[in-house]
Amino acid sequence: QVHLVESGGGLVQSGGSLRLSCEGTGNIYRINKMAWYRQAPGKERDLVATIQRDGERNYANSVKDRFIISRDNAKNTLFLQMSNLKPEDTAVYTCYAEIQVSANYEFGYWGQGTQVTVSS
Repeated sequence: QVHLVESGGGLVQSGGSLRLSCEGTGNIYRINKMAWYRQAPGKERDLVATIQRDGERNYANSVKDRFIISRDNAKNTLFLQMSNLKPEDTAVYTCYAEIQVSANYEFGYWGQGTQVTVSS
């Protein structure tokens, strides 16, 4: 019964900031790679940023220098700090995590998604 629960989405004005959270709950042995994806209406789902357990980060060019991905391993929680938001950032943001429920079993989990809307 592992779940990923996202929070922090909402409506923000262009140039504003927003912080998304994604908490893993249930029988979690270890969370390895985590990532944020987003999907705008009529477009494919795109990778926004990834973070390894040791903190190594990668970003899509469209968000680099504006977004910061981070994690708290003790709390099984992923964050996305978004700054200088633009209307083109409007999308459903979804959390992804590769989670071990034992030492030798890993499965990829997805959250339900949270809506981020940036107004002009």
